[in-house]
Amino acid sequence: MESSLLAGWDNFYVITGGAAGGLTGLTFVVITLAADAHRVKLVAVSAFVSPTIVHFGTVLALAAYLTMPRHTIVSLSIGLGAVGLAGLVYIANIAATIHRLKGAYTPVLEDWIWNVTLPALCFCVLLTMAFLLSIMPKQCPYGVAAAIMLLMIVGIHNAWDIAVWNSINKKDEESPPSGRVIDASMRSPGKVDSNA
Repeated sequence: MESSLLAGWDNFYVITGGAAGGLTGLTFVVITLAADAHRVKLVAVSAFVSPTIVHFGTVLALAAYLTMPRHTIVSLSIGLGAVGLAGLVYIANIAATIHRLKGAYTPVLEDWIWNVTLPALCFCVLLTMAFLLSIMPKQCPYGVAAAIMLLMIVGIHNAWDIAVWNSINKKDEESPPSGRVIDASMRSPGKVDSNA
């Protein structure tokens, strides 16, 4: 691909890469706070928290890769294809991990949409753009940008979900309502109590 086709995308990738890096740091803060409260199970971390870090890391890595100079259609296709394929394999692993949570936490439809379906869609788009790049080099960067933005939105949603769960669960532990227990169906994904 000619550098002129990517030149207009520099600012987009600088912004998304910087945001992904910052959000990764904030997610680590949330993980640390949850770990200090002793409410984290490893299976929940691998099913819900780790993918959020991977999504942000993928956005950051793609932003860095796509702003590198002197790309050709072949180098971009290989990079996008590798990320798309690796992402799909990773999401399949996450789906299996979420499925295994059934004893400690019953995943709801929202869990499957935000942690499996939408990320898989992003990686499918990246893989498709890798194949179409030689045919439609001017249109494919828009597909790549859409996949990156959706992956960023998925990461933000999931990080927010984890943070909200952590704060609500902490409040419930500090001042429990008169004998009421939060129904498991009302819990957010990946937030399995360590007492469960």
